[in-house]
Amino acid sequence: MRAAPVNLTGAAASHLRLDLDGWTVDAIAELVGERAVRALDREQLVPARLAARADGSRASLLTRLFALGDTLTVAEVSRALPTLGLEGAVASGLVLVGDERREAHDPQAHDPDSRHADAGGSDAVRAAVDLRPYESDRQWWVASDLGESVTGHRLAEDHVLGIGGASLTLASITMRRPVGRVLDLGTGCGIQALHAATHAESVVATDISQRALACAAFNAALNEVALDLRLGSMLEPVEGEQFDLVVSNPPFVITPPGAPSFEYRDGGMAGDGIVGSLVSNVGSVLAPGGVAQMLGNWEIRDGWSDRIEEWIAASPVPLDAWVIQRDLLDAAEYAETWLRDAGVVPERGRAEFDAAYEAYLADFDRRGVKGIGFGMVLLRRAVGAPTLRRLEEFEGPLPTPMGPHLLAAMDAHDWLEATNDAELLDARLTAAPDVTRETYGRALAADPEHILIRRGGSFGRAVRADTALAGFVGACDGELAVGQILAGLGALGVEAGHLPPAVRDLVRDGFLLR
Repeated sequence: MRAAPVNLTGAAASHLRLDLDGWTVDAIAELVGERAVRALDREQLVPARLAARADGSRASLLTRLFALGDTLTVAEVSRALPTLGLEGAVASGLVLVGDERREAHDPQAHDPDSRHADAGGSDAVRAAVDLRPYESDRQWWVASDLGESVTGHRLAEDHVLGIGGASLTLASITMRRPVGRVLDLGTGCGIQALHAATHAESVVATDISQRALACAAFNAALNEVALDLRLGSMLEPVEGEQFDLVVSNPPFVITPPGAPSFEYRDGGMAGDGIVGSLVSNVGSVLAPGGVAQMLGNWEIRDGWSDRIEEWIAASPVPLDAWVIQRDLLDAAEYAETWLRDAGVVPERGRAEFDAAYEAYLADFDRRGVKGIGFGMVLLRRAVGAPTLRRLEEFEGPLPTPMGPHLLAAMDAHDWLEATNDAELLDARLTAAPDVTRETYGRALAADPEHILIRRGGSFGRAVRADTALAGFVGACDGELAVGQILAGLGALGVEAGHLPPAVRDLVRDGFLLR
């Protein structure tokens, strides 16, 4: 196990904040230009390095050092970090000077052909960690381990991942309303915990990796966020406690024996056991009405939802559940995806790649796995009997952030559950601003053959409507109650007695707003 990567306490944190002030996502984009930004999305650093080297500003030096893995001189680092200084940067674990730059952050530092070997001299300074700005509802800076695009080497087993697609997805789908206690399970570099701290009274963040917790502690100190950091596996560090919100991007990657393993993605359980265990047991740490939101994948033998239903049924407390499968891969596609993520590709060693590929396929075939689904899971500890069980597939684009849409849908569900048909008739509803009506039919036909009511936002859902439902939605401007609109349709000779269940569905999916 390598040493903790960073350590930031006391005055060093405030000094570093002063030095990073103004170094933002927009500042980097303006510095390197659109071409380089697009290249960075493809993990190609050369265009950004060229642009940054042509600019002598402090922002360019910070970008070259921490985001692009460039080598700077001692004088340049002193200019980039005038308050913290080179000595403070070394003491905090941010940079390595001279021969020290080939230390533990490079798992192949012993290799005489390493790309670091040609940078010699005591005046050469390189970053020991990846550090870059991140912007959401506020400005942060987030440290993690250096990526493969910088080191040129395969990741170490205890690699601490930075902000990637999965963590951005989880941050986007999390429902953000003021809550008491939040648990970030498997915090990694701590980005979900930072988000949670903006709307929670307290945040507990756990991880099985001491190195990850060191990164999370660094990021909390740098961004002036209070976190309760705990070492341990799954729910063990918080046994007997309760939380209003649990968020988790767990190490869900299925890793058979013979395939490369990393702490940040492999939970040490066979198959999809890590996700199954979490779905079945997370209710034990939820307060009544508390919500858990997580990402995961699940093995598919027959229907994908059957397996998740079994996990939910095993919960010791009643759970409302909304699970959305976003993608589906067969066994070969899954193996290729995660071998490529691990840096195991034919170009680097055909024999190793083939052996790991075969290990994946043999494991899946032996257990009868036909495919692997990916998606998002929303669980809520029910107060009384569960009322929500929604397991669906959706592969289209989603808005960012998605959390407000999920929150509105959950609120609508709860309102519908508490509203009987008589109360529904007294409600005043308004068509959502993004709702449109589409009609289709032959050119010479007097009436359309098909009517679609479509939402432009959220899940982009569309429902087929008859003339009565289309007329009802068109009259929902908040002035008349549901019952009054139905009565008006009846007076016009339109049969509308079948509409209340359809109205409920439209409220549930956000077509109609209270």
